[in-house]
Order: sequence, then structure tokens, then C-alpha cells
Amino acid sequence: MGSPVKVAVLGAGALGQHHTRIYAELAAAGQVELVGVYDIVPEVAKRVATRHGCAVLGSLAEAASRAEALSLVTPTTTHYDLARALLTEGKHLLIEKPMTDNAAQAAELVQLAQQRRCVLQVGHVERFNPVFRYLQTVVAQPRFIEAHRLSPYPARSTDIGVVLDLMIHDLDVVLAFVQSPVTRVDAVGIPVLSRSEDIANARLHFANGCVANLTASRVSPERLRKIRVFSGGASPCYVSLDYRAQEGFIYRLARDGEPESSALRKLLAGGLGVGRDRLVVSQFGGKRIVREPVPIARDEPLKLELQHFVACVRERHTPLVSGESAKRALDLALEISQRIQAAESFVAG
Repeated sequence: MGSPVKVAVLGAGALGQHHTRIYAELAAAGQVELVGVYDIVPEVAKRVATRHGCAVLGSLAEAASRAEALSLVTPTTTHYDLARALLTEGKHLLIEKPMTDNAAQAAELVQLAQQRRCVLQVGHVERFNPVFRYLQTVVAQPRFIEAHRLSPYPARSTDIGVVLDLMIHDLDVVLAFVQSPVTRVDAVGIPVLSRSEDIANARLHFANGCVANLTASRVSPERLRKIRVFSGGASPCYVSLDYRAQEGFIYRLARDGEPESSALRKLLAGGLGVGRDRLVVSQFGGKRIVREPVPIARDEPLKLELQHFVACVRERHTPLVSGESAKRALDLALEISQRIQAAESFVAG
């Protein structure tokens, strides 16, 4: 396999500390060499480094000189300048989403990575969630998609609106899943606690007829990350999945010869609150509908994402969430944000 990839983390905040933790675990397994973590606040870097048994890097220059691959986990407004400097030095990068808050800058980073033959991956972590991977295997023809991504007001990412902060995850997922051009965008959103939109809804129409309805909020009392998909074709189904719990149900037509559930089983699955994960078959519209839990093997999406990044660096492969792929989601997110701002006619300041 060769020598372990030398990695470093830039930014030791809420998310950077988890990058450091996972790289430390991979280092213990001999998959990487974690050269250290850097943060503009030395005390923060020291605390994270001590917790995970790695070095504190004193500067960006030291991080660049010692690592061949870096996780860039800093505020969005810093991504472009930092990434451009590191790519120019030939460093491989995993940039947390969004890649930038500017389409032209994102395009420049993509081009620079290609010129320098660098791996450029962007942290759209839901692509590595076992929920999404299951969805790809079971839904053949998505016709309607509904996604909700809600959270309380964050202590980070307040330099951008909720579309670039949260909804962009679902935009990336939907674009990768539907694989058809967007032909129409309707959007609405309002600022509540910040100068940018804190609640947003977007309805996307695709050339193949699919429609996606996405809602994001960062002023919610609860945390919620769910997706529901209606699929057509020869085997129509409805899938309801929870990204956080990594569980859900699929509703499908019963196969020929599939036995109907007993009355006792229906009772247990329904009113008594037991056996809810069991197969349930019922009559509806002259056909029988099966409700069953989805077979998802739980795993940590961020760990899978970082392992993929390291493998791409080692083998010089194009990552699943490449700079080009991330830019498509960014372009759509920026269009939604612009439509919201135009509709509300509010000006930051």
C-alpha cells in the first residue's frame, strides 16, 4: 500500500475537531499519518490536538510543508484564498461545504486543481450516508422528492445563509440522484436572526419530470434531516428515510404470492406500539401495500468521507464529490439565494 498519506486539519472548531478525531483513528490503524492541526486560535488547536494525541501546527505554512493532503474546515469566506494557495503548492484538499460562496471562485479552484493534478473533494457528507447509498439501490425513477433539514441556530456558519449552510446538502443529493437538468426554480425564504435567510423553501423542476421540494431552517427547536421519495416505473414505491437515525421504511406493492399479515401482527405493529419494524401488509385500492424497514448498515458518514478522500489521494482517483460536482450544487444554491433575496427585497447591512 506504500507509506501512509500525510494529512493535516486546518480549523479546529465544531467540525474540524471531528476531522482531527477521525484522522487520529485512521492514523492508529496505519491508514494515514496525522501531522497535526492548525487553528488561528492556538488554544483551540492545542485543546483538540491534546485530546487526539497529535501535534499543534504553528502556521499555515508549517501545515502545507508537512502534509500532502489537508482538510480545510474554516469559515466559508476563507475557503477561496486558502484553497487557492494550497492547490498552487500542489496539495490535495477536502474543503468543507460550501466550497466557496462565489461561483467564479469555485470555477477557478476546480480549474487550478486540474492543472496541478490535485484531488479536490468537497464535504457534502450526506453522499456517504448509508441512507443515500440505500436510496440509490432501491429507487429507479424518482418522481417526487421531499427533504427537510432543520436545526437550532448554529454557533458556526453564520457568515452564510441557510441555503448555503444547510439546504446545499440536499441540493447536492438531489442533483446526484435525479441526474437531469433543472428547468425551473421557485424559492422563498426569510431572515429571522441574521442578515441572510434563516428559513428557506425551494421547489425544483427537472427536465425528466421529477419535482423536488426542499425545506431548510436553522431556527427550529428540533434537529431533523429526512428525505421522502416517490418512485415510478415497473416497481413503484415510496421511501421515507431519516439521515440522522439512519433508518426508515419502504412502502411497495406486495409481490405475487406474498402472504398477508395476520390480524394479530397488524395489531402489534399498530396500536400496541410493538413490532413496528415488522412486515405489514394491508389492502389498499384493490392492491396490497407492504410496509417494511429498510436494510441499512449504520456507519459514520464523516468517517466514510475522509476514508474516501485518503483513498483518492493515495490512488489519484477522482472523488465521488469532486470540485465539479460540488460546483453544480453551489450554482443552484446561489440561484436559490438570489431568488429569495430578490423576492424579499432585503439588503444585508
